[in-house]
Amino acid sequence: MIAVVGSINMDLVVEVARMPHPGETIAAEGVSRYPGGKGANQAVAAARLGADVAFFGKLGTDSSGDSLYRDLRENGVNATHVERGSRSSSGLAMIMVDRAGENAIVVDAGANALVDCDYVDRHLQEIAHADILLLQLEIPLETIEYLLRRLPPNRPVIILDPAPAQALSEHAISRVDILTPNECELRSLTDTSDVEAGARELLARGAKNIICTLGSRGSVWFAGNEKKLQKPYRVAPVDATAAGDAFNGALAWALATRSPVTKSLVTEPLAAAAGVKRSLTKQALAESIVWAGAAGALATTRKGAQPSLPTRAQVEALINSENAPA
Repeated sequence: MIAVVGSINMDLVVEVARMPHPGETIAAEGVSRYPGGKGANQAVAAARLGADVAFFGKLGTDSSGDSLYRDLRENGVNATHVERGSRSSSGLAMIMVDRAGENAIVVDAGANALVDCDYVDRHLQEIAHADILLLQLEIPLETIEYLLRRLPPNRPVIILDPAPAQALSEHAISRVDILTPNECELRSLTDTSDVEAGARELLARGAKNIICTLGSRGSVWFAGNEKKLQKPYRVAPVDATAAGDAFNGALAWALATRSPVTKSLVTEPLAAAAGVKRSLTKQALAESIVWAGAAGALATTRKGAQPSLPTRAQVEALINSENAPA
């Protein structure tokens, strides 16, 4: 089972010809509402590929909360552990997307800010039982740090998408198995614009694996003294809003699944005896990144966050197409 602890938002998407300059007013070319939030997006991304996914987070008691809860369930996500907070509205993200598919996002946390340490204590047993845990930073950092301290040292396998970028403790960096920043987030975490130098710094601080997503240039994976570039898929982007979430959800799904397309993706079951964590083999990670890259690329070809997340059949088709990296 994949557990996702994180945010769930209603996305208000404004289409523009280009991003406005500071102090400038420009006309919108379209306005839409979509279910979103990094946590919910990653949960739906993994579920659409066929994973058993449980989502942990909070919604307000407003109409947006009703809609967002329904969307999770309709996408096959177990939402049993989602709580409704009466002290806040549901999270809201305001997203500008230009004609090139680039975006700028402002988030009002709403009920996401109420995912606190007490919430973790109430659901710790279920979270710790997962094979893979997906985390992001749109809920309080204090909660993420607390959860990482409370989890058993050997499981679950943890993937952390450090977005929006915030300073992480040495314990958090060393406890996470895979850190997946984009270039901007890596720069914020390390104060360097050199991707390899930044990744090496995090590895020296205890990180096990760094997968830096590079947008239209693919991604690059660092572990120990090794470096492996995943070339990009050739697609026509229209909205990059959930590309990173698709990447992370697919990465988690692929690591947890034996797939005929990637032959033998794992060398032993993730659901091993309690307290025993399956080692992340080089082959498993390398092949999982292929799936993640394809899912991330496809997510840029449709508007909206969750509406853009691909199915397994769509990802397989891209991997086997002439648009796959040579």
